[in-house]
Amino acid sequence: MNPVKREHFIPIDKEIILQQQINDNKFNDEQINQITKLFEILEHYFHYEGFSFNKVIKKNYIFFDPDKSPEEKLVYQGEPNKTEFLDNLSTVLKRGNYTQIDNAVIEDAMVNDDLIGLKLKINFDYFKEYKIFYRGVDQFNEKVRHRFFWKKEKQFETFERVIVYLEYKDKDYFESKKIKVEKLSFEPSSIILKTFKRVPKNDIETIFPHATPVMSLKDKLLLWVPALGGGIPLITTKVVPPLIAMYAAYKAGETLNSHAIQTQLIQGVVALGLIGAYLFRQYKRFLTKKNEFSKMLSDSLYFKSIANNSGVFPALIDGAEEEELKETILAYTFLLMSNEPISAKDLDEKIEDWFRIKFNKEIDFDVTDALIKLERLRIGIESNGKWSVLSTENALRRIDEIWDGIFSYNTKE
Repeated sequence: MNPVKREHFIPIDKEIILQQQINDNKFNDEQINQITKLFEILEHYFHYEGFSFNKVIKKNYIFFDPDKSPEEKLVYQGEPNKTEFLDNLSTVLKRGNYTQIDNAVIEDAMVNDDLIGLKLKINFDYFKEYKIFYRGVDQFNEKVRHRFFWKKEKQFETFERVIVYLEYKDKDYFESKKIKVEKLSFEPSSIILKTFKRVPKNDIETIFPHATPVMSLKDKLLLWVPALGGGIPLITTKVVPPLIAMYAAYKAGETLNSHAIQTQLIQGVVALGLIGAYLFRQYKRFLTKKNEFSKMLSDSLYFKSIANNSGVFPALIDGAEEEELKETILAYTFLLMSNEPISAKDLDEKIEDWFRIKFNKEIDFDVTDALIKLERLRIGIESNGKWSVLSTENALRRIDEIWDGIFSYNTKE
């Protein structure tokens, strides 16, 4: 299997990262106190930014939220601005280090039924647009059916967090297709947002709504080929001849008393019954898989679903805040402990090597974004392509000024 693609996502808790930085750099007590304080103030600062962002994005989403009533939507004046909402959503996904899943991955999952053992049909015509984003990838082994009866162990990937974006087509589309809008289980023109955890890559299609199990080509072949292969010869050799003989006797006005014909006919009927039983068993097997899928889907919705629609934003923004904090602290501490200013490329390599050595994790650290934050906070300094940072004491003063300025109230004459 190909190695897991490196992500910007940092799969280590922020507290562990801070503690490991303290341990590695052997800070004295004063430095530990100062860097811990800096960490706390930055955490509050990013949380404040996230809180403000949450208010804006939820306000923009209310027009597309299927959970909101028409009365609630009337509270907000003006026309819905989908472009602004999508820009905000894209921003928070980027801050949270989410990556969009290529449609080829979804199409591949639709073709392969490695885990659930079923082919699914999804009516993508209902959607005006759909996007899936993931963050965090892990690998696991699972035994799957191989060559009909045997099983073999295969390695699969699972997405730790998945965000689903679905925009339904408007009412006119469904009316043009003679579909009764009032009978739909969703609201036309609405935008559905869902968050899931630990979704297998090969079964990514199962998180789409309206997924319907259908018989795959393999299922159809297993059902019909043995039936036709055994049934046609039986019918032509065991059933048709005695029926012809019976019909001929009837036309001639003779009494059917041939024991051989009767025996042959009974054998043909029994054989047909066996074929019918086989067909029923194969179809029942398919129905059993459908029921297993329904249970799996129910379990996924119950145990893997994290939030829906506007409830997605708090968790999404909370994750973005943590990623912002981790990137800032990592860039700051590595620059702080550098003996001289270093380039962005060198900083990037140092941090990625540190994760590889300390945590056995391969990440693609977003050094550009981290340095932008340091510069915006004015605790990072760039000169001739080399970067350095303020001392912990001066950085604390600077962040404290920013924090104090957030809630200042000034009046102009």
